[in-house]
Amino acid sequence: MGRVREAVRRLGVVGELLAFLWRERLWWMIPILLAVLAVGALVLFSSSPVVAPFVYTLF
Repeated sequence: MGRVREAVRRLGVVGELLAFLWRERLWWMIPILLAVLAVGALVLFSSSPVVAPFVYTLF
């Protein structure tokens, strides 16, 4: 159990959010957050002119 707490401490805010979701039994929310982060990363990478043609082919 000590290793898990150490890993959560190293992750900072993200670790605290995941620990909160796990503790409050909101497991169903984790995939939603991952999807939102993936879309955010896609938007961030699509603003780069080098990566933009590859992202636009997805849609």
